[in-house]
Amino acid sequence: MKICIIGCGAVGSLFAAHLAKAGEAEVWAYDVWREHTSAMQQNGLRLSGTEDFTTRLNATSNAKELPRCDYGIVATKAIHTRVAISEVEHIFDDKSAVCSVQNGVGNEEIIAERVQFVIRGTTFPAGHPIAPGHIGYDIKGDTWIGPFEETNTSMEKVEELAGLLTRSGMNTIALKDARGAQWTKLIFNAATNPVGALTLLHHGAATRFEPTGHLFDELIAEGEAVAKKLGIELHGDPRELVQKGANAPGKHRASMLQDVLAKRHTEVEFMNGAIVHWGKEAGVPTPLNEALSELIKGLEHSWKDPD
Repeated sequence: MKICIIGCGAVGSLFAAHLAKAGEAEVWAYDVWREHTSAMQQNGLRLSGTEDFTTRLNATSNAKELPRCDYGIVATKAIHTRVAISEVEHIFDDKSAVCSVQNGVGNEEIIAERVQFVIRGTTFPAGHPIAPGHIGYDIKGDTWIGPFEETNTSMEKVEELAGLLTRSGMNTIALKDARGAQWTKLIFNAATNPVGALTLLHHGAATRFEPTGHLFDELIAEGEAVAKKLGIELHGDPRELVQKGANAPGKHRASMLQDVLAKRHTEVEFMNGAIVHWGKEAGVPTPLNEALSELIKGLEHSWKDPD
């Protein structure tokens, strides 16, 4: 069994490290961050924080070095999905399946352009890069995966991957319909990420500060209204996820805040932009999500053209 983790930033590295430590599959890590893949190849991949261990695995920034794989786990930023899957599509065949554990919605459709079988996924573990080959493990959490409807992926493949991940220490639940879990996280992310990115507040601080905490609730309500109109039953309450994140140890910065601090292009189009898009499709107003999406885009524009 061979598994390729495509995109080994924080979340991808969490999956790669656990799978490699378990030793049930041959693990390959692929990322364009050459210093990271080089450090992993030479010294192993270290996690610290919630768990602390170092494990060995195969790592490369050259897609031509990757072998044929039974499963792929895509953990890139959503804005990089199309390029990433085009670089690695040759390692998957008609018996392989590729799972997205990315933020937002729309990644599975992009992956399905290149791969025959796709798995819809949603994951809640979080971390941050400390140095090449070293990832801080901030928050533990579950992962939900299910067949991507358009590719008729079998539940057998979903359950096999879920078993591998769960036995490695990344608890994963196989669902026949994973849209509810995906939309629950989408709504959570679309509330917390742009607010943190615009205010520079870490998750706990933004939750406890009354004005931003109230904004979280209002953004969540918009997302819930869209999901309800689309007939998607949420897998839990996004507000509970907000509180769970706020109560986690440390001062976790949302991924969009990490991007803004580094002046990187964000995933706002796959988060708030997706809620706006599907809101228009369903006839549900989403003015707050639209406003925050435009503000984040304006902030990104300021880095390139401040005048």
